[in-house]
Amino acid sequence: MALIVQKFGGSSVGDAEKIKLVAKRVIETHRAGNQVVVVVSAMGDTTDELLDLANGVSKNPYATPRELDMLLTAGERISVALLSMAINDMGEKSRSFSGLQAGIITDSTYGNARISEVTPDRVQSAITAGEIAIVAGFQGFDPSSGDITTLGRGGSDTTAVALAAGLHADVCEIYSDVDGVYTADPRLIPTARKLQAIDIDSMLELAAAGAKILFIRAVEFARRHKVNLRVRSTFSDDPGTIVYSTGESMEESIVAGVAVDKGQSKITVVGVPDVPGKAAEIFTVVAKGDVNIDMIVQNIAASSTHLSDISFTLPSDDFKKAVAALEMDKPSIGFESLQLDEKIGKLSVVGSGMKTHSGVSATLFGALAKAGVNIEMISTSEIRISVVTNIDQVDDAAKVVHSAFGLNGEAEAVVYAGTGR
Repeated sequence: MALIVQKFGGSSVGDAEKIKLVAKRVIETHRAGNQVVVVVSAMGDTTDELLDLANGVSKNPYATPRELDMLLTAGERISVALLSMAINDMGEKSRSFSGLQAGIITDSTYGNARISEVTPDRVQSAITAGEIAIVAGFQGFDPSSGDITTLGRGGSDTTAVALAAGLHADVCEIYSDVDGVYTADPRLIPTARKLQAIDIDSMLELAAAGAKILFIRAVEFARRHKVNLRVRSTFSDDPGTIVYSTGESMEESIVAGVAVDKGQSKITVVGVPDVPGKAAEIFTVVAKGDVNIDMIVQNIAASSTHLSDISFTLPSDDFKKAVAALEMDKPSIGFESLQLDEKIGKLSVVGSGMKTHSGVSATLFGALAKAGVNIEMISTSEIRISVVTNIDQVDDAAKVVHSAFGLNGEAEAVVYAGTGR
């Protein structure tokens, strides 16, 4: 008997008929002899609708983050209750749980809480009794304040992986509207090829580079706690893609996939005095604004002026915060000006086989050169190469690079619901 955690996103439980479809799928897994725990997101656009309501009654609902978290967690509680009702109506026993009831313990950061502990005693009792446990994703409980918290972007994926770790599940299945992990986003490159398996390190790099099939926090949690993942579609019987974190053995691809991220901006700090500590000052100021930095490039200081430029990329949502923080501390840092670019695209190629194969850089840059793509920044790791280019060029660049590495499949990928989650 296997213990399987299944996670279904908002598009999978978007209405009553889809909830009944998910219920049938869960029951099939249970009747095949498995213990099943299900994590669900809020239905369809429920979270956005709740945010609209909050903005309708408050000029700034983010000024009361405790109340906003209390509001937003209602969406997942609706989903779990409805799914549990559907399963019970179809003849199986099911019980729903909030994040608090499921033992998802977090820190006190409203809106983006981190899971500190998982104590799924009530969930374990339900599955031991032969019931299907349904858990609300995206939410937890802070024991220091006694308050409900939300886990931020990708919170339901993270909930599912955390429960899989806490319950020592055999696998955590993440359901979406595509059949698995592809060599590129099939909405951008329809001929992208589905991967049968991918190692957790490559998946982590792809998620960090902008691949939307799995959220980076969930992949990080799976890597840390050695949870095997399976990515598959709610709307087909395709076995999906296994993301292996433990003792699996397979030949690693030189390049597993190509990812595009159009949600980034670039800041160049111009005229930075070439003295020790100035880079530390700049990034300390940015860090105080709770801004995450991605790529960093520093130019060699000009011999005549002893000034250098430092460029870095960051999520577009953090752009204004970072600019405001740097402008405020401009006199103390002593830089000359800021050059701002909100229209950049990041293209990344990822693959664990890159560690032991040469020629990846030559293929990448050769393909970009033939396509006339200008490169603004370059960043590398053992298994990833990322470049920044103009946002208007990045989609075409991805298609050219994808072909250059021979990643195209024989047929077009199927996107069942068209939303990605």
